[in-house]
Amino acid sequence: MNVEVIAVSTDKHFSHWMWKKTSPTIKEVEYPMAADPSGAVSRAYGVYLEESGTAVRGRFIIDPRGIVKAVEMMTPPVGRNVNELIRQIKAFQAVEENPGKAAPAGWQPGDDLINTGKDYIGKY
Repeated sequence: MNVEVIAVSTDKHFSHWMWKKTSPTIKEVEYPMAADPSGAVSRAYGVYLEESGTAVRGRFIIDPRGIVKAVEMMTPPVGRNVNELIRQIKAFQAVEENPGKAAPAGWQPGDDLINTGKDYIGKY
């Protein structure tokens, strides 16, 4: 999909190493897992919890120009949906390739994009 994935957590790199060795799921992860034990990156993205020294789960889609296109933050008891992340990335890529178009709610790859602008208000 021509994207770069980086996982960042407040765990130290030793924890990541242990997860890679012991977790059947994490063992399969091929993208970088960065350690942020000082919380600097987590603070910069607004997901750091000062009282516990940890971070909530955050997901950020950032375009090639460095513009944050989407943010999702979840507390630890609820996981994120990777299929929805992939759908959103494909939607952002589709509208980037088609200026003046938008991906409506529920858009799936292969669906038509819609036109934008005042002439199209109320038409969808």
